[in-house]
Amino acid sequence: MTQTQERSRTFTWSDPVAGAAHIGRRSGLELLRAMIAGELAAPPVMHLIDMARMEADEGRVAVELVPQEFHYNPLGTVHGGVLSTLLDTAAACAVHTTLPAGVGYTSLDLNVKFLRPVTVASGTLRCEGTVLQSGRRTALAEARLTDAKGRLIAHATSSCLLFPLDQPA
Repeated sequence: MTQTQERSRTFTWSDPVAGAAHIGRRSGLELLRAMIAGELAAPPVMHLIDMARMEADEGRVAVELVPQEFHYNPLGTVHGGVLSTLLDTAAACAVHTTLPAGVGYTSLDLNVKFLRPVTVASGTLRCEGTVLQSGRRTALAEARLTDAKGRLIAHATSSCLLFPLDQPA
């Protein structure tokens, strides 16, 4: 039997309800830019998987992640769920940047194609999401995940349902 060296990880996050209170009061782009500027707390999932930098422009979002051991699956590579979370975040947030105040969204689907394994040696991963089409009820976006050498790691498409939000009293 082999002995392994134990590792631990601790992280903190802000109350997500405080940030959720701003949903519907600002456009999607304004909300994301406020998070990027530190005016609003990032959602807990960003701390959970240790997502780093985020950029947001109209119809486009980029997020980064440095692969760590705690992202690994039993095969010794980054778990596909972590990569899917990056792809979902970039694609859905790209849609969010196009929405006016009072309009919300939710992912309807996420279709992912994994092209290369990821390890800590892959370097910083960059995931860019772009809106391909947006209508009154749905939007279609794609996300491309690349490694530090610019190689395509994974690709995803996502459909989002758009809906009016209940306006706060």
